[in-house]
Amino acid sequence: MMNWYGSSWGGTSGWWPGLMMLGWVPIVAAAVWAIARLTRTGHRSLTAPESPRVVLDRRFMAGEIDAERYAEARRTLEGHPNQTAQL
Repeated sequence: MMNWYGSSWGGTSGWWPGLMMLGWVPIVAAAVWAIARLTRTGHRSLTAPESPRVVLDRRFMAGEIDAERYAEARRTLEGHPNQTAQL
């Protein structure tokens, strides 16, 4: 059955599918961008960097440094590098 414009497609003569494709392009591009952004491995961390004290504590707890080196590094971080350790 024909409509007022003499075409069964509403008289669009093929521009409607092209218009629909132009509408889908930004949606698909945004989806691809979001997936790439979320799965990228070399991106910056969203958390704040660890403070030197946290790194020092973590290394001591992991056994990477001994108690003497830990105490010395803590004094240095606190601004008292020349004090003797009081254990």
